[in-house]
Amino acid sequence: MLVENGVKGDSRVQKEAWSAAEVGWDVVLLGKSPDKKARSWRLGGARVRLLTVPTPLHRRRHEYRRAVLRAPLAYPPGPLAEYRKQRMKAWRAELNLRVIETGRDGSALARTRLLPTRLLSRGMGKWVRLRARQTAALESRRKDMDTPLDRFTTAFWVRAMGERAWRRLDPGLWDLELAYGKVIDRLEPDLIHANDFRMLGVGARAKLRAEAKGRTVKLVWDAHEYLPGIKPWNPHPRWHVAQCAHEREHAKYADAVITVSATLAQMLAEHHGLGRLPEVVLNAPDALVPEDPAADPVPDLRELCGIGPDVPLAVYSGSAAPQRGLDIMIEALPQLPATHAAFIVPRGNSPYMQTLRARAAELGAAERVHILPYVPHDQVVRHLAAADVGVIPIHHWPNHEIALITKFFEYSHARLPLVVSDVRTMGGTVAATGQGEVFTAEDVADYVRAMTAVLADPQRYRDAYDRPGMLTEWTWEAQAAVLDGVYSRLVEGVRAPAGERMAPVTS
Repeated sequence: MLVENGVKGDSRVQKEAWSAAEVGWDVVLLGKSPDKKARSWRLGGARVRLLTVPTPLHRRRHEYRRAVLRAPLAYPPGPLAEYRKQRMKAWRAELNLRVIETGRDGSALARTRLLPTRLLSRGMGKWVRLRARQTAALESRRKDMDTPLDRFTTAFWVRAMGERAWRRLDPGLWDLELAYGKVIDRLEPDLIHANDFRMLGVGARAKLRAEAKGRTVKLVWDAHEYLPGIKPWNPHPRWHVAQCAHEREHAKYADAVITVSATLAQMLAEHHGLGRLPEVVLNAPDALVPEDPAADPVPDLRELCGIGPDVPLAVYSGSAAPQRGLDIMIEALPQLPATHAAFIVPRGNSPYMQTLRARAAELGAAERVHILPYVPHDQVVRHLAAADVGVIPIHHWPNHEIALITKFFEYSHARLPLVVSDVRTMGGTVAATGQGEVFTAEDVADYVRAMTAVLADPQRYRDAYDRPGMLTEWTWEAQAAVLDGVYSRLVEGVRAPAGERMAPVTS
């Protein structure tokens, strides 16, 4: 099983690995270490390994070359510009010291002799600063790549190479291949489960290498989102074009595709011309079972926020980014004077979260904003249950319209009333079930209306969860059965009873 993250923040991947191992599959989950240290641990019966991924190809080839025609005065790529600037500062500091020393001696002739050198240093300093500015401007243009020449070269490679264009547009994808590929080959798997679009290529190439050696390997592609419709998380203008080309090249090698919603399944089938409609495996949480007294206690959400049981508390749990719309929860606080807002996010000190914290302070509501860390995936539902409202304020992006996302199911199992934006699938579901209120995305006044309605009568919305079978359909146990069915259709006779797993794999 392959994923391009550190595993611990990815509840879907953790549940997939755990549940597959629980029914007898010998699972090794390969993830990406967040630093230069390899790590490994057990996740139920599955083994997790985080690989180090050097990224020398992250910079594109032209970023290592001088741009003699575009910026003739710029320094070569690398540390030379900063070195020259620092050397000029050191020279000026030395000259200033010499002026001070000659002043103490009272010699006008000595100071006069220093004048040419001081004038030279001043002129050289201006020259170095000019070249440094040229270097910084070139680096900025190379990062933005929005000039007519840049747009032409991007279009040229797409036209000339088609779906293979990612090799020119984002060669950093090879860094993943070079880190994961050799480990996969040593494992000699019967089945590769590639999570999301960047791991699809890694899995497909491993499948082709195995087949060249006479081994049959089945590839399952787990498509978490509709790539053409996402808001790119990398701002480089070539990044999204490259990822789409990479996905198109390798989608044909998947023996089975699974995804997160029926709508997305249909879109993937049409976009890639799949011969079979992808199976749907929802991002649902585990069914609640009696709490294990021996397990680590679930952190008390209200205690972490420092508030009592009667204080209205709205919670958001998940990734934090502008397109997630979290700012509306801050902007509404002056109109919801008793309400606190908790954000359970993976990076509480990210620039975006710092911006939200600063805005809350400007509005005089800093003490009502609480930024908290993730908890283990098996504690999420109980952790969230202490809130009064679960909020999903995402903006209208094509990829946001097509699925019920993980936090939707987690809030539901916590039996929280919901306040969600009017994205198509989620807004339509909430309106149909009556489990919450729908507001117009990015509309603060409408968000306040929805929050006010829910907080006025929360039990009305909680009662929706008593509908027979509603939460049972939204459990990971039901989804794990679908995943096991996909594996079993592709591969026969390779399950290992517990205690007969493969020996740990070494690098």
